Amino acid sequence: MGMEYTELGRTHRNVSAIGLGTWQLGADWGSVDEAAALAVLDAAYESGVTFFDTADVYGDGRSEQLIGKWLQANPDAGVTVATKMGRRVEQLPENYNMDAFRAWNDRSRKNLGVDTLDLVQLHCPPTPVYSTDAIYDALDTMVEEGRMANYGVSVETVDEALAAIARPNIATVQIIINAFRHKPLETVLPAAREAGVGIIARVPLASGLLTNRYTLDTEFAKDDHRNYNRDGSAFDVGETFSGVDYATGLEAAGEFAKLAAVEAPDATSAQVALAWLAAQDGVSTIIPGARNAQQARSNAAAGSLKISEGFNKSVRDLYDAKLREQIHPRW
Repeated sequence: MGMEYTELGRTHRNVSAIGLGTWQLGADWGSVDEAAALAVLDAAYESGVTFFDTADVYGDGRSEQLIGKWLQANPDAGVTVATKMGRRVEQLPENYNMDAFRAWNDRSRKNLGVDTLDLVQLHCPPTPVYSTDAIYDALDTMVEEGRMANYGVSVETVDEALAAIARPNIATVQIIINAFRHKPLETVLPAAREAGVGIIARVPLASGLLTNRYTLDTEFAKDDHRNYNRDGSAFDVGETFSGVDYATGLEAAGEFAKLAAVEAPDATSAQVALAWLAAQDGVSTIIPGARNAQQARSNAAAGSLKISEGFNKSVRDLYDAKLREQIHPRW
């Protein structure tokens, strides 16, 4: 049994159930050098991964440039690359406009070394952007111009996701879903399935909590968002540890690891968490990050793990008992 592949919403491209998030290859997680970054991309691809997710703001373009270099070396790989735009400016709705989109798009195409970007996502813009007709008109124009094949959005909240799914040409919605963040399962996934919109699940391991490798004494690098954004001072706190306070998250991770060990004794807690997420009806692909080739291979191996209905119920029960009250009302 190998990797599963699914159609990514209105892109009509088949992508791997386990993709690769490349925030780490830019910055914000401590440094990853170029050789290590290219080795991550190689290992992911060799393990069946055909979806890379990046953004123009990761390392201020470094992540895109590294993927561009990899694409040049692997011209026939058939990988779908999704990038994002919008976080390199002050987060005001008026900064999201046609002129800005064209400039950002030109930069990403240059970084990635392609004429037409596979998928461009608005990168968690201010909430009013999701309901502004002119924004979608501009994005449609960019597709007509051949600058990009498809567009989608990355969101923080369920309501933002639903606003985007209602639009006729939205190909994908990227949202945080993991064993510690269940709200999108209730409304977003059914709405996306009905509309034919792809769902890209990010922060699948709750910033590593679900690896069950951290303790109260774990120290993260100064330039790691798990150090500097715990209070949400740099960006939405939901991006760091999925918004769960650290001590509660550690406790829940320990409980999850016990359930995972029974469900799949030969797999890691992280692999079971990824497999659980990939199995949720309506999730197209999930994008764990990897700092090295071994992590990339280990994550990809979760693409062939099968999860039982009993385990699925246990994960939902754990969420209800430990996390729902803290997480559910917020995003």
